[in-house]
Amino acid sequence: MNLLTIMLIALSLAMDAFAVSISSGVSIKKQRFNHALRIALFFGAFQAIMPLIGWLTGLKLKDFISGFDHWVAFGLLFFIGLKMIYESTKLEVEKKDGPPSIYLLLLLSIATSIDALAIGFSFALLEVSIITPILIIGTITFILSFLGVLVGNKIGHLFESKMEFIGGLVIIFIGFKILIEHLAGYL
Repeated sequence: MNLLTIMLIALSLAMDAFAVSISSGVSIKKQRFNHALRIALFFGAFQAIMPLIGWLTGLKLKDFISGFDHWVAFGLLFFIGLKMIYESTKLEVEKKDGPPSIYLLLLLSIATSIDALAIGFSFALLEVSIITPILIIGTITFILSFLGVLVGNKIGHLFESKMEFIGGLVIIFIGFKILIEHLAGYL
């Protein structure tokens, strides 16, 4: 898998965290640098760890599904993309005095990185080395989450659902690309 594809996947995966970060920024009345940093660290770390867990799981199951692994990868990416598109239509913001609690950040980090778990599983099936993708995914998510909190605090939630929608479309496109490349190999 080339670097551009990995970066597109990372950007797409980061859209969930970016949208939630914007919502968090909107909801924090008194914004501080450490609020944005804490949110970005949680989201970036989970987005890096979950693909690793998925990849390790995929390695264990690869031999069992090697005959149809490209269909599994496509299916996972397709449904992740659809889920992101669906979720982009139902974002809500709740006003609070301070940043999300550690417990809420933990739950949000897990919820926004489930997609990354499935991507990691797909990477194992496609025999993609995991180190570069998790570094890129974690870094891009950290940066976008940090910026999302700051942007959310300044201009509200004008873009959050659009970004998640676009991320979903990109993930679906990559799923089709993987499937077509694999099927073209049989021709």
